[in-house]
Amino acid sequence: MRGWFLLTLGLLAVVIGAVWTVQGLGFVEGSVMTGERIWVVVGPVVSLAGLVALWIGLRSRRRRP
Repeated sequence: MRGWFLLTLGLLAVVIGAVWTVQGLGFVEGSVMTGERIWVVVGPVVSLAGLVALWIGLRSRRRRP
């Protein structure tokens, strides 16, 4: 159960981090986050945390029979 949770959470974090990054860079219009440089930093950090969660989730699923 833990593996599926981490995989889902990790995938969600990667997608949200990517969206925040492109919003911070100004590629997505119509948000208060558009053009704000803080999201250019926060987005990749969230995506990286998501990748770590994905990696841990995949490793925990492989170990179980």
